[in-house]
Amino acid sequence: MNPNHVFVCGNPALDFAATLRARRTVRFEMFATPDRLTAWYLESGIVDAVDVGGQADVDRAATVREAIYQLITARRLGEEYDHEALATLNGAAGEPAAAPRLTPSGRWTKATAPEALSTVARGAVELLSGPDVPLLKECDNPECTRVYIDRSRGMRRQWCGMESCGNKIKAAAYRARKKTTHAAPAH
Repeated sequence: MNPNHVFVCGNPALDFAATLRARRTVRFEMFATPDRLTAWYLESGIVDAVDVGGQADVDRAATVREAIYQLITARRLGEEYDHEALATLNGAAGEPAAAPRLTPSGRWTKATAPEALSTVARGAVELLSGPDVPLLKECDNPECTRVYIDRSRGMRRQWCGMESCGNKIKAAAYRARKKTTHAAPAH
């Protein structure tokens, strides 16, 4: 399996919400197939093994993801929660979650797709009702819509991740400065 999901937000529920990329421009769906959803569950570390679900599991995960994103955005902006999004999240969180087992080599969690989704939903409930809410910020990259937890000194972090967005913005600013320098007439 090639890991190609990005985990830069500081919380699995935030990373889950970020699997629909570039919401304001050219949307890119990370859960295009059941295999991609399964890969996310494994790469995120919320489970160690998960049964590959079907298209209905992908559709349900996308619905819950959108509810999580709406609720995170509302919470970050100090707005009221959308009742439908709240019902969707609470419905998913109320389903049985993945149950970890202790083995001689440590924790092992095997789940079905619905159990893995419930685990993510429960994490979102904990996040949205917990102490990290004041630390939620949206990436400053205008094309990015990831929300992350800013634990930097003075809460000065600007990007969801340096590799994913920070380097792109810094490189673009450098090119713009260089272009301006070359375009300026010599005295």
